[in-house]
Amino acid sequence: MRSMTANDAKKHFGELLDIARREPVAVHKHGRPVTVMLSVEDFDELKSQQAKRWLHDNKAALDSSNDHVEKNGLPLDRHRQF
Repeated sequence: MRSMTANDAKKHFGELLDIARREPVAVHKHGRPVTVMLSVEDFDELKSQQAKRWLHDNKAALDSSNDHVEKNGLPLDRHRQF
């Protein structure tokens, strides 16, 4: 991953955009990383992987909840007015 200082990112924003379209760029301030700039495609892929991981990690809880609703109906369903 490429990196650049916040000051350089500000001065050379167009270059930062060009690089970030090809690979993620870490932006550092006072010697510490504060953000990462990446392409929309990379961001979308990251969000997709995150959603898949969440579903995988929570599958047992979701299945249990769905089974409970199928067997017992929605909680407090009789009080719903719609």
